[in-house]
Amino acid sequence: MYIDEIRSFVPRTMAEATDQRQILDYVNLFPDTILTRENPIAHMTASGFILSRDGRWVLMAHHNIYQVWAWTGGHADGEKDLLSVALREAREETGAGHIAPLSSAIASVEILPVWGHVKRGKYVCAHQHLNVSYLLTADRDGPLAPREGENTKVAWLPADKLLELTQEWQMDEVYTKLLERGQALLRDQGTLR
Repeated sequence: MYIDEIRSFVPRTMAEATDQRQILDYVNLFPDTILTRENPIAHMTASGFILSRDGRWVLMAHHNIYQVWAWTGGHADGEKDLLSVALREAREETGAGHIAPLSSAIASVEILPVWGHVKRGKYVCAHQHLNVSYLLTADRDGPLAPREGENTKVAWLPADKLLELTQEWQMDEVYTKLLERGQALLRDQGTLR
């Protein structure tokens, strides 16, 4: 299921095309462990880029390890339905209700390097997240709650100031393309203002 979705994803940038090929190579190289953290080199993750229905706000969580505002997402942990992973992580990390896919299609793919760090008292060596991103949407008027141990704050950030607030230059290109793609979908659906 997830392999076919990654194969059928149509890259729009050279980076996406290269990362897509590399992700599929990793999947072929490690078919039994690529969906789990048992693979210390690289494993599948899924992220959700959450937009308000008017496209003017992006829901972000302030990440404990990296100390930056970031999108939601997490490890597949054996789950083959990566959209389900992205939705679960979005709900768990923000406490927001009514999060739904803006589209069920993969919005982007990227290989994200993860520096070695300590998590829950254990050292996790540097590795790569083979990430699949989805565009999600949520209502701005519902309550938000950080996920203890993962983030300290959750907030709707203004889309037009997103990169100023996230301050993570490595993610600027990813956030920019997802914002543009999400706003284009909202425009097509007639909800972008």
